[in-house]
Amino acid sequence: MVASLACLWSAGIVAAEGSIPWEQLSPQEQQTLKPFQQRWSQLPAERQQRLRQGAARWQQMTPEDRERARQRFSRWQQMSPEERARARERYERFKQLPPEEQQRLRQQHERFKSLPPEERERLRERWRSMSPEERKQFREEHRPPGPGGRAGR
Repeated sequence: MVASLACLWSAGIVAAEGSIPWEQLSPQEQQTLKPFQQRWSQLPAERQQRLRQGAARWQQMTPEDRERARQRFSRWQQMSPEERARARERYERFKQLPPEEQQRLRQQHERFKSLPPEERERLRERWRSMSPEERKQFREEHRPPGPGGRAGR
């Protein structure tokens, strides 16, 4: 019996444990995940699950949120492999930060986004013109007081 299941599984007749056949996805999931339809049965179960979760989030997004997501995806597609690797590394470092530090960085990012475009560009240009040492010094000088900040040392 085990040998029979192994043969059927390797032939693709029995779905891998946890995987879901395309036909069992809801019509909304199928619509959202259509780019994956042809290779769906070959995707690992955990990848299928992540895609389904992403599809569920997509369905809950407002049209404006979807447009922002499309723009981010477009920027991601235009990045070189090296740029993508750096972005992944930054994200992994961010995930290792304490929740309070993550929240502080999110708030700083929101403040930056709320600036007029000209001011944002001026600050970007200033940052680009700094040497690595100047950037490090800038970060140290602008770290907030408290745990992890100047006053917390």
